[in-house]
Amino acid sequence: MTTRIGVVTFPGTLDDRDSLRAVRLAGAEPVSLWHRDKDLHQVDAVVLAGGFSYGDYLRAGAISRFSPVMETIIEQARAGMPVLGICNGFQILTEAHLLPGAMLRNNHLHFICRDQKLRVENAQTAWTGDYEQGEEISVPLKNMDGRYVADQRTLDELEAEGRVAFRYLVRGEAADGYGNPNGSLNDIAGITNAAGNVVGLMPHPEHAVDPHVGTGRTDGLGFFTSVLKTLVSAS
Repeated sequence: MTTRIGVVTFPGTLDDRDSLRAVRLAGAEPVSLWHRDKDLHQVDAVVLAGGFSYGDYLRAGAISRFSPVMETIIEQARAGMPVLGICNGFQILTEAHLLPGAMLRNNHLHFICRDQKLRVENAQTAWTGDYEQGEEISVPLKNMDGRYVADQRTLDELEAEGRVAFRYLVRGEAADGYGNPNGSLNDIAGITNAAGNVVGLMPHPEHAVDPHVGTGRTDGLGFFTSVLKTLVSAS
């Protein structure tokens, strides 16, 4: 039976087609999901793609969080369905309280777009099993509201429970993709929920899946092969 992975499109989503392509390259069946449709059409996992849903009005992800599809996604995520939020998708996951904390404007107040070095901190989630803990990868980053913040208690819990999934690499000067690009606390680039089925990150793994397109790297493909293996092993 073919594994089906849905990718949600909201008004203003930009990277849904890239995410669908990444799903297909990983070997799963990509399924387009529209934000006003509560039906997930029997998908096994969901990707909330990047972009600027509803123009980031009010607050990035704040309006999309109330789209009809999110009602079902929240319910299914709490029941164990794998959900990945990329960039704007990460913002939506925090607004939906599937992940803790919040995303604020970059500390330098500029949009940033570059290849970004990351370190894999947790290789035991549904979306990171094909990586090794401590592995360094490079994927594109492009955001305006990418600064992860949380209160100290939440940060302490994330660190103590191993729920920081990815961290920006910091090596001296912030050049060649090194350094904290947006002021995120604890250099956090991505986190997971306690169960490991919900992961959010600001960088874009779907833009690093094909050696002939974009950066020429395939460091991001592991997200999509990881969840495929997770789902197959659970079936």
